[in-house]
Amino acid sequence: MATIQEATRPPRRLDDVPGWFPVLDQLLFDWFLNRQETTDIRGDLLEVGVYMGKSAIFTGRHQQPGERYTVCDLFEGDAPDDANQAESSKSYSALTRRAFEDNYLSFHDELPRVLQGPSSLVPGEVEPDSCRFVHIDASHLYEHVHGDIGTARDLLLPDGIVVLDDFRSEHTPGVSIATWEAVLNRGLRPICLSTQKLYGTWGDPEPVQEELLAMVRERSDCHLSVQEAAGHRIVRLKSKGMRAPEFPPSKHADAEPEPAPVPQEASAPSPSPAQTPVGRTPRRGPGRGRRIAVDLLPPMVTRAIRRARAARR
Repeated sequence: MATIQEATRPPRRLDDVPGWFPVLDQLLFDWFLNRQETTDIRGDLLEVGVYMGKSAIFTGRHQQPGERYTVCDLFEGDAPDDANQAESSKSYSALTRRAFEDNYLSFHDELPRVLQGPSSLVPGEVEPDSCRFVHIDASHLYEHVHGDIGTARDLLLPDGIVVLDDFRSEHTPGVSIATWEAVLNRGLRPICLSTQKLYGTWGDPEPVQEELLAMVRERSDCHLSVQEAAGHRIVRLKSKGMRAPEFPPSKHADAEPEPAPVPQEASAPSPSPAQTPVGRTPRRGPGRGRRIAVDLLPPMVTRAIRRARAARR
């Protein structure tokens, strides 16, 4: 994953865009969206919570003629309540609308329709029963996720797909509660689970599940587990050395990369003078002139001088 510092340079490929969009989810987005397109399911696309645009850029490639793609995020705007503001300031302080738009336009000629503000704006801006694919990756607070799931139910077509991010991360219990509450009490039917996301529908999940299982069983790079829980078939998937789907490079792919800064070589340290204890003057040996004078004196006098010096030491 690219860092915020790297994001100041135009992205040359999708992996240069900061964000959390694992390879398995790239594969699943591609598979679900391609399936809709090959079976002639048409409808609008929606992403709530875009961060720097990584998954939005990926989804935007699947926008078909006549379809509308809408994204919604607070960006640098004010949150609707103190809890959401604290969450935004802590986790997304570097996010700006300009950064998202620059990243998106590096891969596409036009922006999606951008709603800047809380996800509560979406129901008034997107038509009911108009979307084939909705990705929810905004606030992690239970009240907001509960509302976003209700919005997705109202906006999706009968066989539309909703993707809920962070439904089982240790730091997002609000998302977990809202997600499983929707499964148990609000009619959401799970299709599959990845490491981070739940893919579901309010329609019949069985036909798409069967096709998904057939696809996965032909791969050697994906762990598969099928369980039953509360009347639902739970398909769990996990990457096993999976490679990301092919994605076109950005418009900056042919640009010369900025040269990496060359570290300056540290100059060789100059020899430090011998340290002298504080408060003491270094003892100096007798000068050459004094040594000659001593050597020229009579031996008896010379011995007396040397004994006196020895006694002073």
